[in-house]
Amino acid sequence: MSIPLLLLHGALGAEDQMMPLKDQLTSAYSVHTINFSSHGGKPVTDASYRIKHFAIDVLSWMAEKDYEQINIFGYSMGGYVGMYLARHYPDKINKIFTLATKYVWDELSTARELRMLNAQKIKEKVPKFAAMLEKRHAPQSWELILEKTGEMMKAMSVTPPLVNDDYARIPHSVMIAVGDQDTTAGLEDSVAIFRQLSNAQLWVIPATSHPLEKVNHQLLVSEIDQFFHI
Repeated sequence: MSIPLLLLHGALGAEDQMMPLKDQLTSAYSVHTINFSSHGGKPVTDASYRIKHFAIDVLSWMAEKDYEQINIFGYSMGGYVGMYLARHYPDKINKIFTLATKYVWDELSTARELRMLNAQKIKEKVPKFAAMLEKRHAPQSWELILEKTGEMMKAMSVTPPLVNDDYARIPHSVMIAVGDQDTTAGLEDSVAIFRQLSNAQLWVIPATSHPLEKVNHQLLVSEIDQFFHI
């Protein structure tokens, strides 16, 4: 039996974000999605808004499914959770494919991300995005989720859940994928993390920015298939 593949969504996301990708992979994999705590309509709590708690979400899901080991595809924050699991629960993870994951949470780049987490500006400038967030996280307040996400980012800039030494200790096969126009993950930062890993591949996607919807899904599915050896 093949090792299951779990698709992990990004910050402000939910499992619905992964459904277009899941639909294209189902014929080749046992594919699954989950909502992290405080996402996708789950009650929003302070305690659950940390990377380590999102990792526990994955471990709890694995226990429910009776899975000993999984493969992970993680978009953005989901990729960070995958790497955290590989570092701290190595036997639970087989391979990891991360896309558009921001690994470096220094003060300057974090401040830039926080400026974009302004609910009022989102409502005024990108009302369609605000409406999507409202629908995605109902009945919870998407504005509260925005606030908690910002608090998590601030905490990560002070005490990163993973540091360079952690990446050097991850032996798993990892694919680091990043768009060449991704100003959130950052091409240079992604390359730096790639160089810390002992068993990694790097895929720089041309003419691609951060949003998952901007990635060529046909090309992405092909790369996922190749990486997981289908």
